[in-house]
Amino acid sequence: MSKIIVVGGGIIGLMSAYMLTKKGYQVTVIDKGDISDSASFGNAGLVSPFDELPLSRPGIIAGTLKLMLKGKSPLMIDSLSTKIIKWLYLFAKNANPQRVKRTLALFEKYGEITMQHYIEMAKEFEFDFHHSGVAMAYTNEESFEKETVLCKNNPHREVWNYEKTKDMIPCVNEKVVGSIFLNRNAHLDPELLMKNLVKLLKEKGVEFILNTEIINLEYKDNKAVKAYSKNEEFEADNFIISTGSNVSLSRKTGLDMMLTPAKGYSMTFKMDKDLKPKTAVLFIDQFLGFIPRKESVRITSKLELGNYDYNYKMERFESILNTLRPYIVDFEMKEIRYWTGFRPLTPNDIPLFGRDEKYNNIIHANGMGWLGITFAPAIGDIVCDLIDKNLENKKSDDVLLFSGFYQGC
Repeated sequence: MSKIIVVGGGIIGLMSAYMLTKKGYQVTVIDKGDISDSASFGNAGLVSPFDELPLSRPGIIAGTLKLMLKGKSPLMIDSLSTKIIKWLYLFAKNANPQRVKRTLALFEKYGEITMQHYIEMAKEFEFDFHHSGVAMAYTNEESFEKETVLCKNNPHREVWNYEKTKDMIPCVNEKVVGSIFLNRNAHLDPELLMKNLVKLLKEKGVEFILNTEIINLEYKDNKAVKAYSKNEEFEADNFIISTGSNVSLSRKTGLDMMLTPAKGYSMTFKMDKDLKPKTAVLFIDQFLGFIPRKESVRITSKLELGNYDYNYKMERFESILNTLRPYIVDFEMKEIRYWTGFRPLTPNDIPLFGRDEKYNNIIHANGMGWLGITFAPAIGDIVCDLIDKNLENKKSDDVLLFSGFYQGC
């Protein structure tokens, strides 16, 4: 059985290792950090592929501009480079009904695959998985009324008035007009998922080489043969590059991925159990997630483009809280942990994965943006199939359907 190196220990890399290990492959995961610094670790933990619009959608540009004028925008642009301008152009171009219809169909297909994997994985190890739906809470009555129209004769959507919303999300106040409950979605604890997945993979023989950055690859006869860090070299038969927002290694193969690092923020804390949400919540008008966990809750929001500083800014967290406070009752936030990281964001919410066109034993697996937890098992499954069945991209229906290599980015 061939030896495989996975470069990158985010959730896509770990899921690829998990699927390959189940097939009996010898897998080594090499990560430049200790895995806890990946974007997946600070993810909201939503598994929400069903009935939820992608980031690139009609009205997003106008709505974001309005919020920018009010100082409440979830999207911030620190500096404009040529690449970011191109990314923004493609993002605007993809925010159309036809593209959204296709994206939603793909989300349905690969979301179902992901959900089934998580259901089975939850029998194998603990990661606080709840296949119990996601509530979209509305603070704008007009938006809420428009959304309720889509719920008629739809068994997967439930309309909750304020009273029902208050019962399920006790911390909201009367400024929340109601919510739409998407009953097929789920949530989990991404930290617990990754910690326990690493533990399981180690037990199954996967080698982890941490705090080691792969900076180059050596090639022979259109194949990669070695991966190099500053001080070491590693041989393998296949290489999976899943390095998140840092695409420098993929770029060295000649692939110029159209994605941008989007800096996101999350806060994890404990709160009064009587006020803690009973379900995962998206404050949809504010682009803000409020996710319950076993012992805590996590709030996620904000996307910054053009900011490459790993240090977080406290004013960003204050901005998140200022956005949320008008719609919740006062409560104490205990043992607050702050996190920031970079999400690999494509301009149409479609991931970038498949075999390298020049070096056929290299597989790229990247670009899941804010949906890494949502689709990681499905992407890992596809990556495993490419190796296990020795498939070219054009022979893989999944790559042709779901990869940005064939979707204009």
